[in-house]
Amino acid sequence: MPTKPTTTGSLLTALCPDLRAALTRVDYTADGLVDALGPDVHAALGRSEPVPVRRAARDAGELGTLIRLLLLGDALPETDVAAALAPVRLDDAVAAGLLTRDGDEVSAALDLRPLDAGHGNRWILSDLDDSMRRRTLTEEHVLGVGHASLSLLRATPTEPVGTVLDLGTGCGVQAVHAAAYSDRITATDVNPRALWLAQATAALNELEIELLEGSWFEPVAGRRFDQIVANPPFVVGPARIEHTYRDSGLALDGASELVIGQAAGLLAPGGTAAMLAAWVHVEGQDWRQRVSSWLPEHGVDAWVVQRDVADPGLYVGTWLRDAGLDPRDPEAQERAARWLDAFEAADVAGIGFGFVYLRAIDGPTELLAEDLTHGFDDPLGAEVGDYFARSAWLRAVGADENLAWRSRFAPSPATALERVYLPGEDGWAEQVARLHRGDGPRWQHEVDETTVALVAGMRADGLPLYELIELLALADGAEQVTPEFAAQALGVVAGLVRHGLIRPV
Repeated sequence: MPTKPTTTGSLLTALCPDLRAALTRVDYTADGLVDALGPDVHAALGRSEPVPVRRAARDAGELGTLIRLLLLGDALPETDVAAALAPVRLDDAVAAGLLTRDGDEVSAALDLRPLDAGHGNRWILSDLDDSMRRRTLTEEHVLGVGHASLSLLRATPTEPVGTVLDLGTGCGVQAVHAAAYSDRITATDVNPRALWLAQATAALNELEIELLEGSWFEPVAGRRFDQIVANPPFVVGPARIEHTYRDSGLALDGASELVIGQAAGLLAPGGTAAMLAAWVHVEGQDWRQRVSSWLPEHGVDAWVVQRDVADPGLYVGTWLRDAGLDPRDPEAQERAARWLDAFEAADVAGIGFGFVYLRAIDGPTELLAEDLTHGFDDPLGAEVGDYFARSAWLRAVGADENLAWRSRFAPSPATALERVYLPGEDGWAEQVARLHRGDGPRWQHEVDETTVALVAGMRADGLPLYELIELLALADGAEQVTPEFAAQALGVVAGLVRHGLIRPV
């Protein structure tokens, strides 16, 4: 598809100044919803339970009217909606595609919800979903603020940058988020309806976003960006497109392969990419090798985080429900059968899902692909910059090992030593010792007593690493540090540095 800039304003975009005034006047904001509904009822909203929300909204005045209209999908008297949306004219809102009219009642034709992702209130326009009313989604459906979008928001680094590319912007939620940490934003999508809604979302939030129509990276060929954010149509399955927001037309994990393989070529020196992705687990193949094969041989430091692995049957059922289908219906069963047939033909044993981070470097490609399937609450995005800084330090050590030997180290303030004991014949018997971080991704490393002693001796004003391991060797009765002992100690230190359990000072 040829690249086309989206510059022509729509009726919906033209409506946005008055719409913003109405939403601001009644406090239709993320905080305003919590204040009006209370935390318990607001939680019910997130669980797609309309009855508690509707009851609370009845006592919330004009804000309650907009909650019922825009979030619950209720048909309401025209006079009530006109008062709540003033200065918006209802005829203009209907013509713009925001509302529909049926006699004396008005309903929402679009989803409009407030969001605070840590940088103040924003409003996001998207198509109506089935969270409050059963709907079957169309092929061109534009998804709103779903679980995947929110997870990527929390997992995206927000250090200030100059330029950002939002690949496959959809409703524009990632691009709007990027406005808080970047100077210029470019957003692309193959779906014209998505760009229509993203343009209105930008206008509603008084943001300037360059919007380009086209497939994958074609609209920005030859350009470079300081950061790329992507929530692509990564759903793993047969080569088909039933819903453009999730289906790529590429077989299995072809969409993730394409984006991961090509994104690095659009990064400026030192630039970062943060992407959602999925990959198949094939019988007899390590998933890490599969993802590694997608990367170029030069120029990338990659960190791949697998957050979950789904059974094929569970995976298919989840995405059928996501499209508003009941897996018990005959049509849905036919789709499920074709989907699972494709998995069986490719020996797919599971589907991994997670985040892929890339940093443009001048050197051979490096990759750390790891499982982080345990629970942690801190946003992963805050860890990304630190991770790549630690990775760069380790590359420097690879070029000059003496850098590590003459460096001093200190444990992270959040690092703790844990010892696990179980009952034994002579009382409590230690089973394992671990160092673990109490913040960020909460990494854990099983350690031996030598490592425990090594970390215990680390201080910012203490001895360099080589002198520490000399003391450890003497304590073990050795006259000098053997090459084997030094190599083992350096390997342990490198692992602890990579995960932020200790840091060079």
